[in-house]
Amino acid sequence: MTKTLGFIGAGMIGGTLAHLAIAAGIEVVLSNSRGPETLADLVGELGDGARAATPAEAAAAGDLVVATIPLVAYDRLPAEALAGKTVLDTMNYYPQRDGRIPVLDSGELTSSALVQRHLAGAHVVKASNNIIFSSLRVLARPAGAPDRSALPIAGDFPEANAEATALLDALGYDTVDAGPLADSWRFEPGTPAYTQPYMPGQPPENPTMEELQHWFADTPSVPVPAERLRELLDSAVRGPVGGFLPEAILS
Repeated sequence: MTKTLGFIGAGMIGGTLAHLAIAAGIEVVLSNSRGPETLADLVGELGDGARAATPAEAAAAGDLVVATIPLVAYDRLPAEALAGKTVLDTMNYYPQRDGRIPVLDSGELTSSALVQRHLAGAHVVKASNNIIFSSLRVLARPAGAPDRSALPIAGDFPEANAEATALLDALGYDTVDAGPLADSWRFEPGTPAYTQPYMPGQPPENPTMEELQHWFADTPSVPVPAERLRELLDSAVRGPVGGFLPEAILS
């Protein structure tokens, strides 16, 4: 079982996964691009099981490591420190933010396959990228709960997939294996399994950050069991890649 979970990136998804890990009795080592001192508030909120470090230190400390940074910065992930590690990739491709990446636009690679190419010595598993942070926080349930949700995973290494499955189980989620990284497009932005099943409805058009926050707070999250998630994954049709972010998030 995972005893320590390393984080490279500590934004909304990373912070939420860290809260779930602490609740599950897993220690966390957090890092970001701005330095450990900028994580003092989050570490204080998480309590004694959390500490801040550099990305390389977080990579070294984690039994598993979560990479949860903007995709544009994927090549800054410390490849040497992550060699031999299972890396959970929560990243999504948003061309407004990340710029155009030709190998993704052409369909030559999925975003996670691109990350795997950079982290050649690691075992990348796509996970936790298809759910909004607020849903991720509130939908976690104990194993066997009738309203337990599932999250998709994709990866090229069976042992790493098993590790990711065990971690997500401890954090409160079942998993559905979508196949290798080449098939991780099935739960990327714009597909039926991406975010909306867990939080039906659409946010306001061109929202301000305040309006978005109210929408997240006021819109209930809905459990998505494994059987339903499998249906959504199987119904996906590959089209243009890349998602869209509200301007309020980009500014």
